[in-house]
Amino acid sequence: LDCIEVECAFNLYVSTFSSLFFSDVLMDSTTATAELGWTIYPSLGWEEVSGYDENMNTIRTYQVCNVFDSSQNNWVRTKYIRRRGAQRIHVEMKFSVRDCSSIPNVPGSCKETFNLYYFEADSDTATKVYPAWMENPWIKVDTIAADESFSQVDLGGRVMKINREVRSFGPVSRNGFYLAFQDYGACMSLIAVRVYYRKCPRVVRNGAVFPETLSGAESTSLVAARGTCIPNGEEVDVPIKLYCNGDGEWLVPIGRCMCKAGHEAAENGTICRGESV
Repeated sequence: LDCIEVECAFNLYVSTFSSLFFSDVLMDSTTATAELGWTIYPSLGWEEVSGYDENMNTIRTYQVCNVFDSSQNNWVRTKYIRRRGAQRIHVEMKFSVRDCSSIPNVPGSCKETFNLYYFEADSDTATKVYPAWMENPWIKVDTIAADESFSQVDLGGRVMKINREVRSFGPVSRNGFYLAFQDYGACMSLIAVRVYYRKCPRVVRNGAVFPETLSGAESTSLVAARGTCIPNGEEVDVPIKLYCNGDGEWLVPIGRCMCKAGHEAAENGTICRGESV
């Protein structure tokens, strides 16, 4: 049974990814203008196909549906992704999964989940056989389950049930990494993958300028950034610090700068302006 016979949802209207935090994108599969060309193992597992976003732009997706063959172990590996100094990586996935109970005569080996892995490397050294297609050397991030699965009835009414899940991992220390998605018996479509890291933007607080700062290696990490007084400002409490949390949000600053004599704060404290004579 292949994906066409069960009408796997790969011609889909997919909403673009939204960002609730300050972040830099390392990879977004929906922006590909040609085939993604990810590595597949074995050759009769995952398949790259075309789909559509909500603006009817063509996107590339991966599907698999070998539900009638037991002992499935199908992998698809992304291309090399440079981490660009990030210590913690976030992966946003959009996917659809067929409800096993809606497939006639399906065996008990049918699944509605898949696994997410990563592998660090200092350069793009992966081949068709390296790293080996198994946990260790690959590091498992999580088993991903669908909140909603679709059935033949849903497809008949063109009701697409798209799942969105976000996972993160770290610390990462090599120059880059690969992601891999392991199917072991699902009928599903991996519609879109976005990889990013969070950061706190450059900001002026308490009369000091704090530079753009990457979030730390753990979700609970606090990364200290040292502030510099704005022009014509001077420190009155030291050290001037602001902490960037794991969500890319600045916390309450420590210390402050005040305008020097003959100057006054203006524009919400972002500049020190000379007082009028």
